[in-house]
Amino acid sequence: MAERESIWKAMQWVIMAAMLIGFPVTGIFLAGRDVRAYLEFPPLTIYVRHAPFSWAVFTLFAALDLLLIAGTARLLARPHLRRRALPAPKARPPAWGWAGLAILLGGWTLAWTRWEWFAPWQAHTFCLPWVGYILVVNAWCLRRSGRSLLTDAPGRFAWLIPASALFWWFFEYLNRFVQNWYYVGVDDFSPTDYIAFASLAFATVLPAVLSTHRLLLSFPMLANLHGLRPMRIVRPRMAAAMILTAAGVGLTLLGVFPDALYALLWISPLLIITALQVLGGHPTIFAPLGHGDWRSLVSAALAALICGFFWELWNIGSLARWQYAVPYVDRFHIFAMPLLGYGGYLPFGLECLVVGVMVMGHGPLRVSLDSRQANLTV
Repeated sequence: MAERESIWKAMQWVIMAAMLIGFPVTGIFLAGRDVRAYLEFPPLTIYVRHAPFSWAVFTLFAALDLLLIAGTARLLARPHLRRRALPAPKARPPAWGWAGLAILLGGWTLAWTRWEWFAPWQAHTFCLPWVGYILVVNAWCLRRSGRSLLTDAPGRFAWLIPASALFWWFFEYLNRFVQNWYYVGVDDFSPTDYIAFASLAFATVLPAVLSTHRLLLSFPMLANLHGLRPMRIVRPRMAAAMILTAAGVGLTLLGVFPDALYALLWISPLLIITALQVLGGHPTIFAPLGHGDWRSLVSAALAALICGFFWELWNIGSLARWQYAVPYVDRFHIFAMPLLGYGGYLPFGLECLVVGVMVMGHGPLRVSLDSRQANLTV
């Protein structure tokens, strides 16, 4: 049984990679465009012409975001489901948590300053605040609940690091077909330098989001998202097959119609992996919805949004950084990101969760609000 599970996991990665890599470039080829332009590395050429700002599209997406925010806030604020706070011991913050805080602040300082003596390493500082952030968040989680993602499964946590780099490289590849973001301050990088520079930063994505996810689960307010109306799909395999087909078609057309389909960049990996899991008869991250439990999904989405804020904050003052070019909604920026662009972090959090489960298993990322954890305070 264990061998079959391992084979199936490997197949999921292979099929997902094949679809994400092969379908977009196939669409470009079938459209008669020069495929080589989309495979340039490092990806410095800007060649996608984006649609201008549209109040109609902006208003539509803003209304949808407001409905989502209002609905989630209403559920979180329900007083009759909150658990009564009971006295609970708090663990002493570990020494490595304070070291993480020093790394965070020191890395932030190095990233935003332009000292001449540090110039050779200046472009490689973006990962330092994130290393500190990951340590701080895990220390805070350990203090609140006596457990954390880092200390519960350190071996599997280590696997998140290379998986995270590979995970984000897929998004970098898909971005070649829509060019919603591009990098500045990296023009002098050779392909080897670019890979090393980027992979170092990409390796912190999953550890940061999933550690924040575990921290959020220690707050009692999320208990309000348990015991809601169950949600089930009558014919899950048929739905999964349709979703997988739609995702494949959408990815094929991604580069042909980048302004219309750029959102698929953020949701296609989630759709593909979840559909494959359903077709294989395996549980998905959406399985708790069958019991009316939204805690894990909301926590993962909020974790990505929180990390997104810090990504954009630390990016804005860095030497090597990214800029955005988003069709229809590129206005009202918070740092470099358009306001509505932050909505993309919500499905991204679910993708982090589903890949985290594939790497670490359900155990370390499972919702576990026991009587002690659910009643700890800040």
